[in-house]
Amino acid sequence: MQCPVPPEQRPLREYEQLLESWFFVWPAHNFSELVRPLATSWLLLAPLTVLVASGSWVMRHHPAQLVLAGLVAAVALPILLLVRQWLGWTYVHRRLLSERVEYEESGWYDGQVWEKPLAWRQQDLLVAQHQVQPVLRRLQQAAMLAVILALVGASLCQAL
Repeated sequence: MQCPVPPEQRPLREYEQLLESWFFVWPAHNFSELVRPLATSWLLLAPLTVLVASGSWVMRHHPAQLVLAGLVAAVALPILLLVRQWLGWTYVHRRLLSERVEYEESGWYDGQVWEKPLAWRQQDLLVAQHQVQPVLRRLQQAAMLAVILALVGASLCQAL
């Protein structure tokens, strides 16, 4: 039986496309390769958020609180990047685990469903369990770290 699903819509190919993407590959290998670009994005946004925080009349008189508020606000970008990565990886994970593949033949909202053969299901299940789940765990760990940093920073900001 020939597969009617266009090659670019097959779950295994979608997984490979994530690995080829400069953005989605960050969490694919190890935690440090994920944290490095997130920290870079945070540091690049921090001067702008500190500048915005300096518009507060109250904070102008408390420089430590001003800088801390800007740094906490800058955590929003890494969190948004993590959310986008989470959405992409969970989408592919769900498609790999599914017994059926939903696809568009012509791209004009003519959705079809194709039942995966047993061999495809087994291969997709292995990829989902051994390749994608570790990525999702790393994304979850990074998100928890970012949220903890934001909460600790906000608490310190209140304490100052």
